[in-house]
Amino acid sequence: MTPIHQAAVYDSDQRFLAMALPFVRDGLAKGDPVMAVTTSANLELLGDALGQDGLLVDYAESGFLGRRTVERVTAFHRYWRRRGVEARGDGHVRVIAEPVWTGRAAREVRAWQRMESALNLLLSGTNVWMICPYDARVLDPEVVTAARRTHPTTSADGRTPLACSEYTDPVDFIRECDSAPVLEPPRDAAAVTAATFHALREFVTGQASLLGLSPDRASLLAVAAGKVADQLELPVTVRLWERFGAITCHLHRPGGRIANPVAGFLPPGPTDRPGDGLWVARQLCDRLDIHDDLGGCTVQLHVPSARAEELRQSRKY
Repeated sequence: MTPIHQAAVYDSDQRFLAMALPFVRDGLAKGDPVMAVTTSANLELLGDALGQDGLLVDYAESGFLGRRTVERVTAFHRYWRRRGVEARGDGHVRVIAEPVWTGRAAREVRAWQRMESALNLLLSGTNVWMICPYDARVLDPEVVTAARRTHPTTSADGRTPLACSEYTDPVDFIRECDSAPVLEPPRDAAAVTAATFHALREFVTGQASLLGLSPDRASLLAVAAGKVADQLELPVTVRLWERFGAITCHLHRPGGRIANPVAGFLPPGPTDRPGDGLWVARQLCDRLDIHDDLGGCTVQLHVPSARAEELRQSRKY
């Protein structure tokens, strides 16, 4: 099985449809499962153009299929596992996958670009054909430029591939992302060097509780920190502090490194796999940042602060 991962830069509704319609119609004609994940405006365009054929397409609005990178990768992988056997012969599981880029902080953008690059490795062994649309009307030009570094080819018509000369090997691109500085802990951040998992859990749970997290949320953060420490290996230095809207748990080990660049994006399988613990950690946090340098490896876990969590819960009702 050979996966295909393409970018499609568009600057009008017509150009979006020029890519999406042939891609979807060819897939339906071949009996391929097709899923469209894009903006509500693009879903309406596509649905109107497809007519009754639109009822054969699985779809979701981008903002609702994976608010975080790990949720999105997991959703795509589960879709392939569920529908992949339906593709006939040399068919594919076809996915239009447009992330939400606008309104994100710089570190979030980098995390999503890292994911886009990682997909070139994560899709290995699948028959997924994924086209990722980029709306040049609203996106920062740097985001569009990065798309040509994270996708081997582009396609303007949903059929014809055009090689990206800027394409960067995923391992190199991910290491580049991981070389970017993480947040600097404030001087008054609570800190400990934990030599045991019990000491780590006690510290994280206690400090998170002091910062207002509920017992359940504090315990979940401690679980996530333990999964990361298991990857880095003990002892680790842990720092924890509150900033605007979030609590950050900072774990550092001199000489440490997470060897697998795509660790933690796919759910654990029937057998243990390096990085499974990072998948759990990513599930429990809003964001997980990795920084590698000659001084070792740093992982930062970010969860909503008590006030942010209260507001988030109030919006559910």
